[in-house]
Amino acid sequence: MIPYGRQDISAEDIQAVVAVLESDFLTQGPAVPAFESAIATYVGAEHAVAVNSATSALHIACMALGVGPGDTVWTTPNTFVASANCARYCGADVGFVDIDKRTYNMCAVALASKLKLAAQRNALPKVVIPVAFAGQSCDMQAIRALGDEYGFAIIEDASHAIGGGYLGKPIGCGDFADITVFSFHPVKVITTAEGGMCVTRRSDLAEAMRKARSHGITRDQAEMTGPSDGAWYYQQVALGYNYRMTDMQAALGVSQMTRLDGFVARRHQLARRYDELLAGAALTVPFQHPDGLSGLHLYPVVLHDSARRKAVFDGMRAAGVHVNVHYIPVHTQPYYQDLGFRAGEYPNAEDYYARAISLPMYPGLSEQQQDFVTSTLRGLLA
Repeated sequence: MIPYGRQDISAEDIQAVVAVLESDFLTQGPAVPAFESAIATYVGAEHAVAVNSATSALHIACMALGVGPGDTVWTTPNTFVASANCARYCGADVGFVDIDKRTYNMCAVALASKLKLAAQRNALPKVVIPVAFAGQSCDMQAIRALGDEYGFAIIEDASHAIGGGYLGKPIGCGDFADITVFSFHPVKVITTAEGGMCVTRRSDLAEAMRKARSHGITRDQAEMTGPSDGAWYYQQVALGYNYRMTDMQAALGVSQMTRLDGFVARRHQLARRYDELLAGAALTVPFQHPDGLSGLHLYPVVLHDSARRKAVFDGMRAAGVHVNVHYIPVHTQPYYQDLGFRAGEYPNAEDYYARAISLPMYPGLSEQQQDFVTSTLRGLLA
């Protein structure tokens, strides 16, 4: 079976985890700060806050920005549900912005139009969450300009995009977003088994997220309401969660970071080869915008004929190629339908979903496997 995504674990990765298992700290030790430092240095951010998943990262990012009841958060319908759920965890309402037909990312033109109407109704969002779908940055320069004009904060959901770039800088540098979130799930570009990270330039947001990931507790005397009882003393100064990353996960992440650029380069090599092998087939290969360098977490193709999608999908799976579909539009999920959303509201996202199939994309995919994937796909399309 050829999966659509797979982790790449080396002997060095295994030894890094074993070293933690043999140490005094399985959690809350030195490996987590080391991983945070590695990520912050790589992307050029001042602060990084590691957590147990990107879902947790999105949640504490919303918390740090003060999202709560009465607020609205907008995101894209073409994403995993976590990009919208994080606002609901905070009691906020959710809205969606349709996607660009080429990049499948949040469309900055559609965002501008929706903001203009929202301003007239005094119903502007507090936060907008653009998603770097498949690893490709959104038009963040335009989205940041709109944020400055209309006064909303930006959480960049770059769960797919560690190792990617935009306008010559690493995704996550902080030029265009208040907070950027990365994911380290096994099918992502690098892995910590499960895990996520928030990066930001703002020390106030970083400190708020650190508290939120660990029960809202502080040991800093300056943040306490009264004198400390001793070295053991702490105070809960806010409501938080246990979203901490373990040292075992962080050690794996530090080791994986040494190969990040190589992983991304290999993904681009595979993408170029897919483009060549699928030339002339009845589908559209992913568009790569010249402004950015995609992390290429996914390689989604869009069939010309939506009526063929299920048969092609089932045929690929039957042949041992575990293709997938990313994503079912969030607004069509029953939970969001119960909130009043309806099919037909975001036609670009719905059209993309009806025709999309994600092909296998991971560094360990061999050229022989890729040949099999593309020949099987061509045969089914024929």
